[in-house]
Amino acid sequence: MEGPDAFGRVDAALRAVPRRLFLPAAQRDYADLDQPLPIGHGQTNSQPSTVRRMLELLDVRPGQHVLDVGCGSGWTTALLDWLTGPDGSVVGVELEEELAEWGRSNLVSAGRGDVVVRTARPGVLGWPEDAPYDRILVSAQAAELPGELCGQLGEPGVMVVPVAGRMLVVRRTPGAEPTVEATGHYRFVPLR
Repeated sequence: MEGPDAFGRVDAALRAVPRRLFLPAAQRDYADLDQPLPIGHGQTNSQPSTVRRMLELLDVRPGQHVLDVGCGSGWTTALLDWLTGPDGSVVGVELEEELAEWGRSNLVSAGRGDVVVRTARPGVLGWPEDAPYDRILVSAQAAELPGELCGQLGEPGVMVVPVAGRMLVVRRTPGAEPTVEATGHYRFVPLR
């Protein structure tokens, strides 16, 4: 379950990292709406209530090593960077090169230029070179639980991933099989 301070820390992160900084100019007037907004290449900036819930479930702690799959505009990457603090690290991965470049630019503009954003390699899910990760956030919907990402999750570790319309929380503990909990119904762009 989420840690006792997860809700307050997520609220603080959402206040510290404004969504509008990570939206195309034409979408910035809609930044406060609780709905997904288009960012190009068939991708969206997820609705704030969904991002909030995913971050609460992920329960990121200062100093952790986090992977952000499908980082798009860089908003969730910046939020994760705020949550991990100066002793943590975040690796964002985006399939679309133009979005990855724009995400990097947004992160610099928002004062989060130390975050690494990688362009995904064809046929490789996540970023295995920097694994294991304490936390993995996936902002695209998989058809089934992605084993490749489970393999990049540390022990202990938590991954939040939408799968076939359900939000799943995968928890790994040392020496045990991962546990999977479904927490609600959500819609996302497909994980590719």
